[in-house]
Amino acid sequence: MAGSQDMFDAIVMADERWVAGPGQRLPSGAEAARAWFHGEGYQEGYEEGNSLGIIEGRQYGTLHGAKIGSEIGCYQGFAFAWRCLLHSCTTEKDSKKMKALESLIGMIEKFPYDDPTYDKLHEDLDKIRGKFKQLCSLLNVQPDFKISAEGSGLSF
Repeated sequence: MAGSQDMFDAIVMADERWVAGPGQRLPSGAEAARAWFHGEGYQEGYEEGNSLGIIEGRQYGTLHGAKIGSEIGCYQGFAFAWRCLLHSCTTEKDSKKMKALESLIGMIEKFPYDDPTYDKLHEDLDKIRGKFKQLCSLLNVQPDFKISAEGSGLSF
């Protein structure tokens, strides 16, 4: 049992024994080989993990960017449709609805679609969601925004 612990110790602690100080021994050929393979394996694993991490991060970003784009697109389509419906109405209630509608459209138009590093991206998205909820309340509609594997959309 002590021999197996020494072998394990030689592999794990190989980096610390490469330089022999006073009263220390240089690693044997087998120990040096283990240390070299350990370093090579570490480097190969690091490079492989790094490249896979980049690929996985890109896929994750693409998926979530598409979800946000789909959500914003639904809000925009909803707003444009209601703007057409309310265009000819002139009552005071309808003017309040139009004001909220134009505010939502303005927020959507100012949303930074092409800048994923924008610091306030989530804050602006939350403001758009809030304005959308306010508009739904004014219009007395109950939307149900869903994102699924088949696609996304609003249902009423």
